[in-house]
Amino acid sequence: MLKERNQTFKIMFIFLDFFIALISFSISFLLRFLLDKKFYFQTENYLILAISISVTQVIANLLIDLYHPRRIQAFFDELKAIIGAVIFNLLFLLSVLFFFRGEVRAENFSRLVIGYFLVINIILTSVIHLLFRIILMKLREKGYNLRNVIIIGTGKTANKISEIILKHKIYGYKLIGHFGETKKKTKLFPKMVLIGVIKDFEKVIKKLKPDLVIYAKDYSEHDDFKEVLDICDFENIELKIVPEFVEFIAAKGRVEGLDGIPIISIRDIPIRMGYNRFIKRSFDIFFSFLFLTIFSPLFFIISILIKLTSKGPIFLKQERVGLDNKSFNMIKFRSMLVQEKSDSDTKWTKKNDPRVTKIGSFIRKTSLDEIPQFWNVLIGNMSIVGPRPERPFFVDKFKNDYKQYMRRHSVKSGITGYAQVNGFRGDTSIEKRIEADIYYIENWSLLLDIKICLLTPFIGLINKNAY
Repeated sequence: MLKERNQTFKIMFIFLDFFIALISFSISFLLRFLLDKKFYFQTENYLILAISISVTQVIANLLIDLYHPRRIQAFFDELKAIIGAVIFNLLFLLSVLFFFRGEVRAENFSRLVIGYFLVINIILTSVIHLLFRIILMKLREKGYNLRNVIIIGTGKTANKISEIILKHKIYGYKLIGHFGETKKKTKLFPKMVLIGVIKDFEKVIKKLKPDLVIYAKDYSEHDDFKEVLDICDFENIELKIVPEFVEFIAAKGRVEGLDGIPIISIRDIPIRMGYNRFIKRSFDIFFSFLFLTIFSPLFFIISILIKLTSKGPIFLKQERVGLDNKSFNMIKFRSMLVQEKSDSDTKWTKKNDPRVTKIGSFIRKTSLDEIPQFWNVLIGNMSIVGPRPERPFFVDKFKNDYKQYMRRHSVKSGITGYAQVNGFRGDTSIEKRIEADIYYIENWSLLLDIKICLLTPFIGLINKNAY
């Protein structure tokens, strides 16, 4: 429902930010060169840079999700996002210019212009965004371009829709009220505004003349839907339907078309879509091959230390459950004494565990025991980023104890993951780990994978909960 207004909102900000970046660069240019008339510069090169930096700034803003309807009170949250986007844009552009040959190169531009742009663009974007949102809200309060909305239903779904409309007032939707089966307010939602009952819908609708009607009745027979549809068609009022099972649909569920028939995907998994799957697999192959090539000397050193400090093989192959609940052999550096398979597959590591070797304790805490898993990634058993794989014994246990645990197996297991960079690894909350893994599955993007990879050495590498 808010999609059309959201797109308009984004387009306005895209054009606004493009011109803000151009103005910021122009001011930076004037500050640098008009104050120093002797300084030689090539105007055409700076013109190319000005347009490039403005375009990439908009792209950076889109990637960092700057264009969503924040409340005016959340100004400092937006300021942090703007600072991050401007810095990201400059780092990207400078790295690209570094590889150029000829006149258009990073060293051919004044550092002061870049420095001025960093500061000026952050200030101008922050101030103009705030003013734009305030002006837009004032216009909405005065009734400019408002769309009046009526909701049919008084249950959880209808209440959720009304909350969303009230939350995103900047989009210009005004909730008139709800139609219910009776005029009595429900105990669950005492603040809900009731404007009539279904049997009076036609009479009230002719009087109020809303722009939009949303049909959001919970768990009913929907006997009155055809009547509502006919009335809305007759009065030329837009009608939208919210599925009664909306509470079960994931945050990014999508509607697909099957020969003209709409089918709702309840659990959307972006990674499993064709293009995304190709992008993620390409990233996995490139990253794992690069890592194995660069860190091969480290493999050699750890292998020698393991051999010198305990008897047994260098590597441990352990059965884990991965994509689509299928088992595979995960490879690790052996960090424990050789033990019976029944023990290694069913016993959780505890503090001061006597099975852990001296070198094993170190490589477990620093996660160096995990690096052979890059081979698992290369051959396709695992991914660089994803939920951590677990042993079959514990999978059977956890799936009975935790309701949504098995959803973790809808994507490939990973060496690192969203749960790990948020501190949920080792002996930590299983519920929080599941929650983080599901968030990753439903919100995957290549940018999120890169972010997790960059955070892992600083947050996810040292495992304080490893024994």
